[in-house]
Amino acid sequence: MCLKSGMLNFHMPRLNKDNMNRLQEYLNSHLFSEIYPSDIARILKKVDEGEFSDALQLVPKKLLGDVALALPDRLFDDFVKLLTIDELAFAVTELESDDKADFMQELEKLDIALATEVFNTLDKDDQAEITRLKNYVEYESGAYMQIEVFTAHKNEVVQDVVTRFSSLRKLNELENVQKLFVTEKENKLRYAIGLDDLLTFDFSKTLKDNIKDCDENFEPKKAYDRDNIKDVVRYFEEYDLSVLPIVNRHGSLLGRITSDDIYDIINEQATEQMYNLAGVDDDAEEDDEIIKAGKKRATWLSLNLLTAIAASFVIGMFADTLQSMVALAILMPIVASMGGNAGTQSLTVVVRQLALGDISQGDAMRIIKKETAISLGNGILFAIIMGVIAFLWFDIKLLGVVIALSMIINLFMAGLFGASVPLLLKKLDVDPAIGSTVILTTVTDIVGFFSFLGLATLILL
Repeated sequence: MCLKSGMLNFHMPRLNKDNMNRLQEYLNSHLFSEIYPSDIARILKKVDEGEFSDALQLVPKKLLGDVALALPDRLFDDFVKLLTIDELAFAVTELESDDKADFMQELEKLDIALATEVFNTLDKDDQAEITRLKNYVEYESGAYMQIEVFTAHKNEVVQDVVTRFSSLRKLNELENVQKLFVTEKENKLRYAIGLDDLLTFDFSKTLKDNIKDCDENFEPKKAYDRDNIKDVVRYFEEYDLSVLPIVNRHGSLLGRITSDDIYDIINEQATEQMYNLAGVDDDAEEDDEIIKAGKKRATWLSLNLLTAIAASFVIGMFADTLQSMVALAILMPIVASMGGNAGTQSLTVVVRQLALGDISQGDAMRIIKKETAISLGNGILFAIIMGVIAFLWFDIKLLGVVIALSMIINLFMAGLFGASVPLLLKKLDVDPAIGSTVILTTVTDIVGFFSFLGLATLILL
């Protein structure tokens, strides 16, 4: 949330002062309208634990809610513990509707009893807004919308609309308005007019009269409140939108989603995806509880242990082969490592393209062919290189052939599974980032060891 009316001042207090002084200097050197909650949060992150309470006392009360939402979870918890019920309730009332719901949900995660007490302290309008937004599930666009919108009826005179907008803006009841949403009977959304276009209208005529000869130019792009938020994100990206109205299934205007909310969603999705690929839980990692995060990681490590045992079992099948030639034990990890890295490359590309919506249902075979071809090409290249190195290293001609063939096989399978596993999980309606790495590692390890040791048994012994 931006609270500054003029140009952003990037000058921050000198770094040689302690953080308490930096915060005090920052607040003293800016007008209230020039203060950004994100700037305050950035300083608070650096404040020593013992100074956090004193630093919080310096933050303007009207900004407490915005600052709290800009803090990481561990500091949000400290923030809540330092405020009274009335102070928390006031912080909520100063937020926009979507941020009110976010704040209360974060508070519920921390302490349900406290959240209930704060909620009961709010007035009925605030309670109604929060309850309305919380009725949506996490992935629905309605959960992310702001209820505050600037609307006008199509039969209103433009001059009246502009005067009303000016009054609301002066009272600071409207913020970040890019478009006027024009409605008709039953609040059904009819048009979306940019403020720059509105200024070109004949102020003495109604909105309908101004639009009637070019109404197709003002047809609004919109999303429904039950749409998946991922689809809304793609909508913003495809059409370079700054704001998108949200309607119900009857077409009645409910609220809006702005680009700053979309940026936050994109960051959250990217973070979640990175964590999932690494086999960790994003919610647990943001928490300070070591045991909670450890349990989540242990789940994936348990699966990894099972795959490692399976790979070791394959190695055990060729114990006699390994004992007869030490060179095999030295070269064996290279095959598995190359396959794992090649598979991870394919996996990462496909998972990311799926997240961005760049792969359609009919596109699966093209992606699999492409990734398999790339991995196979690299397999042939590095097979030749490694075959020569193995021959020169151990002076065994056929050893180079064995590792070369094994590397080609393993990289081929790595590309095939690296592309197909996330596509298959997507088809099964499972997040492609979850579990793909474990499956891929199992395949590349087992195929790598089995092909290398199996070929060595057949060719060298």
